[in-house]
Amino acid sequence: MTALRAFEATVRHRSMTHAADELFVTHGAISRHIKSLEELLGVVLLNRGIKSTDPTPEGAQLAEGLGAAFRLIQSSVESVKPGPLTLSCSSSIMMRWIIPHISIFHQRHPQIELQFNMNYDRIDFMRDKVSLAIRSSTIEPPPDAMIHELAAEWIGPVCSPDYLEGFSLARPADLADAALLSTNTRLDAWQDWIAASGHDFAMPQIRNNFDHFYLLIEAAACGLGFAVVPKMLVLNDLASGRLVAPFGFVRGPRRLVLWVAPHAASRPDTLALKRWLIEQIPASLEQIEQP
Repeated sequence: MTALRAFEATVRHRSMTHAADELFVTHGAISRHIKSLEELLGVVLLNRGIKSTDPTPEGAQLAEGLGAAFRLIQSSVESVKPGPLTLSCSSSIMMRWIIPHISIFHQRHPQIELQFNMNYDRIDFMRDKVSLAIRSSTIEPPPDAMIHELAAEWIGPVCSPDYLEGFSLARPADLADAALLSTNTRLDAWQDWIAASGHDFAMPQIRNNFDHFYLLIEAAACGLGFAVVPKMLVLNDLASGRLVAPFGFVRGPRRLVLWVAPHAASRPDTLALKRWLIEQIPASLEQIEQP
């Protein structure tokens, strides 16, 4: 079993050194395990290079089967072993929606301990110890994920009331004269809104880019310009009047989905959080009426 794990980790990382780091052994130990496995099976499993370690066709076939087997073993153990309920989502969703709403969940389920994993990209449920994940439909889910629709993503340009008051804005094409803001995590947000809203005007030049949506939203709220954002992230700002959406929101090309780890899917705490998210996220998007 030790030799099989050493081999699977080496193929997955394409590196004996990285496999050794993962398994907390030496590079030499990994090499000896794989050599003994090759002698036992009577086939060459690895093409050993100076900078990389690639599997032979036989090695690739074995590694694929071992990976599936190890995931099944770990999933079986995790399904009966109590562990923390962990929700993964982007830092923007965490700051702009989860934190303002999670007290409602805790009031309903005070006995459930909930932990968080800040990530907006691909994950491995077992490796990252994640029970559920909120993601955009554009991100590829884990192959074993149980996927549930949460809501369509509504997008639109927002700005501060003071910025809007000092700017002559009669129609969307007037945005060409405004300071437009964007985020590096979604550089095509303005194009998405123009296409989804049906407006026909040339894409103006972006004035400033920010690393995350929450920084972009703060910049818009501070009067630096217009930003196209998901409605979900600005609900409180719209309700308080800190931000305004002069053209409302339109349904964008993305959807918000919930990934559930199969090993945690039947746990009562997972079911409770899943039901709450499926109920609360769509309901919250109906709070602010379109103009």
